[in-house]
Amino acid sequence: MTTAELIELKRECKAIEIPSGTPHILPAGSHVRVMQFLGSSYTVIADSGYMCRIDGSDADALGFALAHSAETAAAQGPFNEKAMWDQLKTVYDPEIPVNIVDLGLVYSCDVAALAEGGKKIDVKMSMTAPGCGMGNVLKADVERKLGQLPEVKSVNVEVVFDPPWHPGRMSDAAKLQLGFDLDEPRDPVVRLSR
Repeated sequence: MTTAELIELKRECKAIEIPSGTPHILPAGSHVRVMQFLGSSYTVIADSGYMCRIDGSDADALGFALAHSAETAAAQGPFNEKAMWDQLKTVYDPEIPVNIVDLGLVYSCDVAALAEGGKKIDVKMSMTAPGCGMGNVLKADVERKLGQLPEVKSVNVEVVFDPPWHPGRMSDAAKLQLGFDLDEPRDPVVRLSR
């Protein structure tokens, strides 16, 4: 979803400036232009000129109905790795309309059974740039979404920069979507257990 028209905020709402990760409060009556709505957040350009992310739970401030996401459906039934990967694919880089799995940001995702019952998920992921201020925001998205899966008792996400991310880590679908050359060599995934 993108819109060329300016939208007047119906109420004040929280926003996170992209790429710095600086929190803001956008006042009621200010104007934004929606650049994308993917996963469970909106990327907007504020009338002050900066790009920011508005959580989907604040859709009403934009004048939109609250969207029901795949997160709710994933929280039903027994734990399975497909549901885990489906949840990871609902996390999007706010500047790039590609999910973090296809973008190649997820370096590993390991599931272990806990002695007291339930599952523990350990994720190692990166950012497209080491100085990206959105690291903690995306990390929190992953923790929240994986934590909603049945039987999951613990989620640990570590943001790493070794090896450094580069476009060769993207899936072919992501490369096509973003206009990259498919003949570029693709790095093997570090440890994706699918």
